Amino acid sequence: MHHTVEVDNLTYSYPDGHQALADVTLHIGPDEKVALVGPNGAGKSTLMLHLNGLLDTQQGSICVGGLPVEEANLGQIRAWVGLVFQNADDQLFNPKVFDDVAFGPLHMGIPDNEVRKRSMEALAAVGMEGYADRISHHLSLGEKKRIAIATVLSMDPKILLFDEPTAGLDPRARRSLINLLRDMQRTMLVATHDMRFVKEIFPRTVVLDEGRIVADGPTDKIMNDEVLLEKHGLEKW
Repeated sequence: MHHTVEVDNLTYSYPDGHQALADVTLHIGPDEKVALVGPNGAGKSTLMLHLNGLLDTQQGSICVGGLPVEEANLGQIRAWVGLVFQNADDQLFNPKVFDDVAFGPLHMGIPDNEVRKRSMEALAAVGMEGYADRISHHLSLGEKKRIAIATVLSMDPKILLFDEPTAGLDPRARRSLINLLRDMQRTMLVATHDMRFVKEIFPRTVVLDEGRIVADGPTDKIMNDEVLLEKHGLEKW
């Protein structure tokens, strides 16, 4: 499979009539790391929820890894696309850390010994290998965020989607997360307000406002366009 994301002319309105996305076209190449920035309510989370079929495509088309995002392909697409929510508590629901991380591979029908191996590797990747037997709700926010990432990594996704991964982290936790993402060879789309984080990791930035892509290009160029940033409620960093 090609680790690509192709969104063409995607338009989406919520049941209350609010249009969250308007004619969005976005193509992401294999192992490309792209930041998605914009004010609150711009449609960033709505776009991400479409990429693994959590919201139905109303208008336009989406292909992930060359497969159309539609009912028949959702099992495969959800195995390829790992979505890490903004709130780690949305992702963690087992008492023990290990059980959370093992949950995905177990439900993919992977043999127990392989599940254990994958789970321990995922915990090691986020620097949490000593936490397998810990109780999830006793952890700090930064620890929970890392465990939430491990729950996705254990499924070996080819494409990673993050919604505000650095929000609420203290400087040390933020730094270790930045190092982790920088070193990962994956296709990545990351929604964030953290412009310093964007500058450090992402060669390409997409600006979304009121459901429309208003800019898409090299991060340095977008970061230096103060008129653009101000117009769309973004701080330089």
